[in-house]
Amino acid sequence: MKRFAAIFVFCALLFFGPSVFCQSNSGELRLKVTDPTGLGLKTTVQITSEANQYRNTLTTNERGSLDVQRLPYGVYQLEISQPGFAEISQSVDIHSSFPTEYTIRLLLPTVKQSVNVSAANTLIDPDQAGAVNHVGSDDIQTRLSSIPGRSLQDLVNSQPGWLYEGNAVLHPRGSEYQTQFVVDGIPLTDNRSPSFGPAMDADDIQSLSIYTGGIPAEYGRKMGGVVEVNTLQDSQPGFHGEVVLSGGSFDSAAAAAQGQYVWGKNTFGASASGSMTDHYLNPVVPQNFTNAGTLGVFSVNYERDLTPKDRLRFIVRHELARYEIPNELVQEDPQLIGTLGGEPSPPPGTPSQLQTADNFETMGSASYQHIFSPNVLIDVRGMVRDNSNDFYSNPYSWPIIVFQHNDFKEGYFNSSVSIHSGHHEWKAGVETDNIFLHENYSDVITANPNYPASYPFDPGTVTTFAFAGNRPDLEQAAFVQDLIHFGNWTINAGLRWDHYQLLLNQNTVSPRLAIAHYFPKAGLMVHFSYDRIFQTPSFENILLSSSNQVQSFEPNILRLPVQPSHGNYFEWGASKSFFGQFRFDANVFRRSVNNYADDDQILNTSISFPIAFEKAILYGAEGKIELPHWKGFSGFISESYIVGNAWFPVTGGLLIGVSDTCVSQPNGATCPPLSGHFPDSQDQRHSLRGRLRYQVTPRFWIAGGIQYDTGLPFDFDGTQQQALAEYGPQVIGRINFNLGRIDPSFQVNASAGADAYKSDRMTMRVQIDGQNLNNVLDVIDFGGLFSGNAIGPSRSVAARLTTNF
Repeated sequence: MKRFAAIFVFCALLFFGPSVFCQSNSGELRLKVTDPTGLGLKTTVQITSEANQYRNTLTTNERGSLDVQRLPYGVYQLEISQPGFAEISQSVDIHSSFPTEYTIRLLLPTVKQSVNVSAANTLIDPDQAGAVNHVGSDDIQTRLSSIPGRSLQDLVNSQPGWLYEGNAVLHPRGSEYQTQFVVDGIPLTDNRSPSFGPAMDADDIQSLSIYTGGIPAEYGRKMGGVVEVNTLQDSQPGFHGEVVLSGGSFDSAAAAAQGQYVWGKNTFGASASGSMTDHYLNPVVPQNFTNAGTLGVFSVNYERDLTPKDRLRFIVRHELARYEIPNELVQEDPQLIGTLGGEPSPPPGTPSQLQTADNFETMGSASYQHIFSPNVLIDVRGMVRDNSNDFYSNPYSWPIIVFQHNDFKEGYFNSSVSIHSGHHEWKAGVETDNIFLHENYSDVITANPNYPASYPFDPGTVTTFAFAGNRPDLEQAAFVQDLIHFGNWTINAGLRWDHYQLLLNQNTVSPRLAIAHYFPKAGLMVHFSYDRIFQTPSFENILLSSSNQVQSFEPNILRLPVQPSHGNYFEWGASKSFFGQFRFDANVFRRSVNNYADDDQILNTSISFPIAFEKAILYGAEGKIELPHWKGFSGFISESYIVGNAWFPVTGGLLIGVSDTCVSQPNGATCPPLSGHFPDSQDQRHSLRGRLRYQVTPRFWIAGGIQYDTGLPFDFDGTQQQALAEYGPQVIGRINFNLGRIDPSFQVNASAGADAYKSDRMTMRVQIDGQNLNNVLDVIDFGGLFSGNAIGPSRSVAARLTTNF
């Protein structure tokens, strides 16, 4: 019967869906604690890994057993202080997808028991093949408050090498729309920023592991950065849960609750959250016009250990977001249109522009794991989802009325086998991903073409346009990789094959190599990695972007399908512990990419189209000093440096604001050149992040932090008079037109938190955050006239109450 059930599950997953293969690089600890006679003992165990920022206190059951799942690879310290027994501290190494079975036998206090490890010994993972940034439970619980829809992205953006553009779009080491989130082993490769996809809340997350180099061969398609997300799970028997209430500036408010019940071999969990704010997207002017948003998330999950060697899990999740698109000055007050260059203003009393959008997503996933032997394990995962994006404009929208109704249906399947043999851990797998795209777009230009000084489009642009298209995106892959531990050397070598079929049909083979050597006496690890990458273009509006129908917009611009990116990533780095208290990480990287992916945005809307430049070269360096815990202090400071250049020509995009004659027009617009290079839009140069927390008492802490950015480049295609009418003097005062860069931004934040109530069964924590306390006008993006301006939040205050039970 059990064999039949396993076969049925496998076949069901095969039927329900193709998609990308991925298995998160995390393991499982099966701990047994006994008394001196060997009988199981119920006790409390503190588990710590400073390298992974992991710290948790759990309790064994009556038989002394404790099962801790989804532990990121690393060295963990286990501490037990049980009355009547000697204190003990031991280490356990988690570097395999196979469950690690470990037994601790407590001794009587009259017997001297040696301490094998201290927290300082977990500062560096000696068996890690490359640089991986970890965000653990402590940092997640005490994180700065976020605008609804951004808490996960804010955690990632705090790490070296990552930066925001408008609307919380993450850019790892200069890559545009090439971030992949792997949630409990299920990869999500579409854009997950607030204006594109429903968000995942940080309160649902146990830990993050973040790759920007040395990326395992099991990951593909979106290779700018990979974020492994391990969601919350409590293996303690009975009912446990969490309720979070928060609110603050911009009329923001949120409520979230999640609960989990564990009985026998079964675990059932459910969660729900809702939030609202008047600052959902990044506004284009400081006044923050029309920027309300509401979000909701609902999920249920069930897990059962069919046998000690078989585990089955199901998850169903529904997410939604409804929001407004921020207005510029002239869109909020149509009487200002006449100041742009001669076009008469609408009659007094004309309503202002109102554009709205929504995202809906329903997803179901299933996973099955079977352990054939202590050295052979198989994982099978499947996922199906339905995602839709809509955009609406009222009749008074200016200079363009836009409508969009896009959706896609996705089926995903992957299967992998892991084999442990001596110094080697082999992993091989296959994947298939079928995405069925549906696009429906239309627009009407409302600006008057008889006034070229205020007309933001090429004079030959058609005034009405509509497009509808359907096409499947079919992708398959296979990989093999070997994680080798030999003495103080660690090597991760892999090979990946990808097949992409949408508008083009391409196959490619990508080798990956990461190698590291640990010097124990010096507490030093050095590493090098090479990643050959194949990146598929973003599929948002890709059918329209590559369509010959767009030729009616710009008849002299050649339309070609947007090509996948091919490139080479190199990284050199080192990690060093100092005085057993803090760690210093440094990395140098270089990326060269052909068919470099970017996006073309329609004016200041949230609608974008994939484009590709001929090539790009990006290089830089990152450094981070991290203090996990020392006399009540903990924190970090990091610096990132990046230089990027991209080369013309460009393919794809809608490009409705450029000339079809490749010469200057009265409104200053020109068509894209056919050669030459320019600074990449993520060419930030310097980014500094830092935060220091101090535990004043066991139940009260304070923290302070800083953020410094030197400013992104911009390409301005209008006059300063027009920009002044659109954005106002405050924004223009932060723009350096001579250098073509936004002025630097320096922000200060502060936090305080306390355990308001604490008992064996319940903990209530309260936290208050103040951000941008110096109230700098943070201009993130300045794209020129009607093209993607973005301003960060002004001074704000937020409070969060978290109750765990």
